[in-house]
Amino acid sequence: MSSLSNMSIFISGGTGFFGKSILDYLNINDSWKGRLYILSRNPDKFCNENPELINLPGLNFVKGDIRDFEYSSLPNFDYVIHAATEADSKFTAEKPEEMYSVIVDGTKRILEMCEAKKIARLLYVSSGAVYGVQPPDLLNVAEYYPCVPVNAYGKGKLDAENICLESPIDTVIARCFAFVGPYLPLDKHFAIGNFINNILHSEDINIKGDGSPYRSYMYASDLVEWLFALLLKAKSNESYNVGSDKAISIAELAKLVSEFSLSKKQNINIAKKKRAGALPSRYVPSTDKAQKELGLKCKISLKKSIQKAINSHKK
Repeated sequence: MSSLSNMSIFISGGTGFFGKSILDYLNINDSWKGRLYILSRNPDKFCNENPELINLPGLNFVKGDIRDFEYSSLPNFDYVIHAATEADSKFTAEKPEEMYSVIVDGTKRILEMCEAKKIARLLYVSSGAVYGVQPPDLLNVAEYYPCVPVNAYGKGKLDAENICLESPIDTVIARCFAFVGPYLPLDKHFAIGNFINNILHSEDINIKGDGSPYRSYMYASDLVEWLFALLLKAKSNESYNVGSDKAISIAELAKLVSEFSLSKKQNINIAKKKRAGALPSRYVPSTDKAQKELGLKCKISLKKSIQKAINSHKK
């Protein structure tokens, strides 16, 4: 963190979960004395809705869309973190071409700016979706696994990765999986967010499937520390999985979240029965590369992560 404290960083996607988590982390960390530029389509709305995040020294907002924002009047930057994407399964399903355009054309615009501003390094925030369907007998998917994305989001992320790697910009790829933290939306397609929302409203937890799929979750502060480590220390033009390698089934996750409920009447309802002999789906990374090369690890357990997220939302 000290290596970044006096740097100038531009962040796209700075008003989403990743950006809010970075701002929250830096607000807590007193050593930050750099300059941060956040791209947002509506900075005023963001500031009004998140007053606790906007008191960071050196914080600036840049108004614009990721695909055509104006950068000529901006100062030079040391680093760029490109995380702008609408990570919404509904948006991907209903407007796949728009999703693809936001990812790919937005990345092209970012690269134009990176060349103009002569940045030292770009961290591109990609996704585990680039791998496509993880075989159910593969416990953890590693970076060398072939990428066969199955939707516009995954295809866009993979194409954007390649565009970055083919550019003259020093690039590192962060393939991010699933996370939990104070700013995770509770009304989207994220199971852990939905379950926390149920807890906060004393509702039953309803699982639409059979509860068998395996996922893993990293806490927001660990995510930010990993992203900064990749930005500063990772090998050029390499991809690194970011997330927890500790798998948990959706049913087990629901049970774990329910332990924090104040309601004694809360139930966990699973809509479907498991098929005999069928292996559950998985979306769980191998993080051996990041651990061995950069010494990274998850500091906060899943149970503690859930507790911290619930307490934050209660406030």
